[in-house]
Amino acid sequence: EDTDSTTRSYVSHINGALYFSNDGSTDHIIMDASGAVTMPTQPAFQARTATTQSNIPINAETTIVLGSEIFDVGSNFASNTFTAPVTGKYQLNAILYMTNVDIDTQYYQLELVTSNRVYYAILTSDTYASDPDYVTINVSGLADMDASDTAFLRVEIPNNGAAQMDIAVETTFSGFLAC
Repeated sequence: EDTDSTTRSYVSHINGALYFSNDGSTDHIIMDASGAVTMPTQPAFQARTATTQSNIPINAETTIVLGSEIFDVGSNFASNTFTAPVTGKYQLNAILYMTNVDIDTQYYQLELVTSNRVYYAILTSDTYASDPDYVTINVSGLADMDASDTAFLRVEIPNNGAAQMDIAVETTFSGFLAC
């Protein structure tokens, strides 16, 4: 074990693996004997809807309710929103799983909303012969976020068709600090 008292960094070499820590007790970077690197404290999350969000209104932007956390390294996800703990580039991904889609609606737009910009994915429903039972829309982006910037999901439906589309429990939102 090597310790540098001026920077308080710790490096341990055990059974062919390297462990890097800044406090001597929590391993922040681990390189195993095969060379694989993990960062167990790196900010990362995945959340999904807990229940179906029914009859999404038309002519509106609706926030997607994400009531179940699959994982949340760093506890940075709460109330449908991810909050960046540090400044960096975050890879953010979303899958909107829709049921009861109305072909009379002009389009469905999934929006990944960050403090700095919005990332869009759009689905036009005029390609279907009848109302499909289910459809998915995906959006992702490498977002430049400062500490305390936020990200959340919403769906926009224009003023055509009926308010019949539902957001199913298979809808997910995930992200991690990439660099």
